[in-house]
Amino acid sequence: MIKLVEIISTLKNQYQLRELYVNPAHVVFLREDTHMKSKLTEGMLPENLDTRQRFTRLQVHNGATGTEFIVVGDPIAIESKLKGSKKELLHG
Repeated sequence: MIKLVEIISTLKNQYQLRELYVNPAHVVFLREDTHMKSKLTEGMLPENLDTRQRFTRLQVHNGATGTEFIVVGDPIAIESKLKGSKKELLHG
């Protein structure tokens, strides 16, 4: 499992951050979320985010359906985290 930071919508177009743990084996796709970037420049996201921050829409397969999350970080950084979690022990 890897830890990511998810952006969730609360009441009245407000957003907050929370931790999300994802099994990399169940990730179906990653795509940059430019809509959330525009919300950041409009000042609608939490104040502690850097204005240069990028966001990724991540879909996780869970049986017959998929669930999407919006996480903090660009797709390349998220992919790197997902691949980094597949470390193997060398037997010698």
